[in-house]
Amino acid sequence: MRYAVLGTGIVGRTIAGKLASLGHDVVIGTRDPGATLARTAPDGMGNPPFAQWHADHGQVRLETFEAAAAFAEAVVNTTAGEQSLNALRAAGASNLSGKVLIDVANPLDFSAGMPPTLDPVNTDSLGERIQRAFPDAKVVKTLNTMNCFVMVEPARVAGEHTVFVSGDDTGAKKTVTALLGSFGWPEASVIDLGDITSARGVEMLLPIWLRLYGTLGHGDFNFHVQGARPGA
Repeated sequence: MRYAVLGTGIVGRTIAGKLASLGHDVVIGTRDPGATLARTAPDGMGNPPFAQWHADHGQVRLETFEAAAAFAEAVVNTTAGEQSLNALRAAGASNLSGKVLIDVANPLDFSAGMPPTLDPVNTDSLGERIQRAFPDAKVVKTLNTMNCFVMVEPARVAGEHTVFVSGDDTGAKKTVTALLGSFGWPEASVIDLGDITSARGVEMLLPIWLRLYGTLGHGDFNFHVQGARPGA
């Protein structure tokens, strides 16, 4: 399958690398490929520059947001939440129309320093804003409640733990659930929370996730919902 991963940070690289390892045809989208490749300094999180990662993942092509979305059959948004709508607008509504759009981003607001707050929150979510802005895309919110390495290798966390999906399109959620299975997520670990408004809840897990990260000192943890599954 042809995937476009929008965003060149550590989350985008990790998901793109996993998709490529599974045999998918993957492109990464960025605003300016030349500028992205020209960077030589680590990013704000201390990760190596994109060009260094790309040298080891030559099968993953780098394109503009627009070219990447036009190429793809499905799109994964891994951009910073405050930039997501602009990145998706650059990708082009026509290039997203009818496609599954997997939203992994979180609406973290760093304007008041650390720890970040959420914007939007409570009565809206980034997932909903994306769905409203691109009504012909099939937005599915998932994987935003964990470290990117756990996203693609759930066995990093011992025992059972949970991944959520939210979205209005049942078929799109089934497609994403199958993709999660290929990443190593057992079907029993996937909880469908309902329509895209349920993205509010999973985005609001981020403040506690950040506090746990600070307390534990690492990101190899996740949430586990224990109890009977719906309909059981």
